Amino acid sequence: MSQPAKPVRLALLGCGTVGSEVVRLLNAQAEDLTARIGAPLEVVGIAVRRLGRERGDLPVDPALFTTDALGLVKRDDVDVVVEVVGGIEPARGWLVEALRAGKSVITANKALLAEDGAALHDAAAEGNADLYYEASVAGAIPLLRPLRESLHGDRVTRVTGIVNGTTNFILSSMDSSGAGFSEALDEATELGYAEADPTADVEGFDAAAKAAILASLAFHSRVTAADVFREGMTGVTAGDMASAKEMGCTIKLLCIAERGPDSSGQESVSVRVHPAMIPRSHPLAGVGDAFNAVFVEAEAAGQLMFYGRGAGGTPTASAVLGDIVAAARNRLSGTRAPSESNYAHLPVRPIGEALTRYHISLDVAERPGVLASVAGVFAQHEVSIATVRQSGRAEDAKLVIVTHGAPDANLAATVEDLSRLDIVRSIASVLRVEGGA
Repeated sequence: MSQPAKPVRLALLGCGTVGSEVVRLLNAQAEDLTARIGAPLEVVGIAVRRLGRERGDLPVDPALFTTDALGLVKRDDVDVVVEVVGGIEPARGWLVEALRAGKSVITANKALLAEDGAALHDAAAEGNADLYYEASVAGAIPLLRPLRESLHGDRVTRVTGIVNGTTNFILSSMDSSGAGFSEALDEATELGYAEADPTADVEGFDAAAKAAILASLAFHSRVTAADVFREGMTGVTAGDMASAKEMGCTIKLLCIAERGPDSSGQESVSVRVHPAMIPRSHPLAGVGDAFNAVFVEAEAAGQLMFYGRGAGGTPTASAVLGDIVAAARNRLSGTRAPSESNYAHLPVRPIGEALTRYHISLDVAERPGVLASVAGVFAQHEVSIATVRQSGRAEDAKLVIVTHGAPDANLAATVEDLSRLDIVRSIASVLRVEGGA
């Protein structure tokens, strides 16, 4: 009769919203997890900031809690380290220590991966250890593993996604109700979708970190958050939403990563996060509430879409558990997860070289020659106009212009010169247009 397998021993760093859900799921699904892995999972320690904090009915022995995270990571009886604390330091030091010691690491830390994922991947290679981070982007949606493994034999050309639930809720609310940004943000805060300080979400920092991770995997090149062009969505108005509706569009905060030639013809990648108009026929246009969705385009596989809840304790914990199962199985079989694939070393081209389209709303003087003067500025910068719509009279005169595709630098220079025309009272809004609208 065979002996039962020894437990795979886990150290959990962090026991907040996500960490506590990980503990609950480990307890509730213990029997199934043991059957899937071939050995039981055992939590041998949980690092927290404060020992005295009330943790409700969490099914765990209080003696497992410690404030010495590094000491826990270094223990000989730890096989897998699960980090759900967040932030750059001290998390980076803990995880590098674990990986160099050959311990598997599961992390949901998008900020660390986007700023210095290289340190973690290098430590994993040094320690011959697994590094999993499915929970760092899009919560429970199985997205990173398909990019990392399933599409490894294909050539991904573009990734377009809604990867922040807070901003998607706000923009969806603005679209459906006609509310302004402030009112929609207040609603998101009241419902618990927005943090007390929503800056990381509404200014695009969260989405930019995720965009860097997605681009790194999709294009086999190291991309950091600093490489990502970022523009928040606080400037999107109810008027912008109304204008988008008139065009058969909606507005989403998108992360866009694409592969292609730069201005000199060299293969490169462009990675950006910004609000954009997309046609209502686009698959991402119907993604509402706080849901996430990512649209992947590859040469052989074609178009793929991944959709689901991208945040919250339980969805994120689900992704963490999936990584725990994978890492535990690898330890039992003596195998490793796929290592980092960064062979392409593609440079990141600046936003100015990205091909995009603009929707520009101008408050203009009502007098002869206005349209000709405005069109002359576009021609000067070699930007072709797709449509022009004029509305209002006197002080309410407006021009709404949608361009054809052009380098972003040309479009930005066009807007700058338009602002200097004496016939342009103000530039009411500028939004990029994606998806063939």
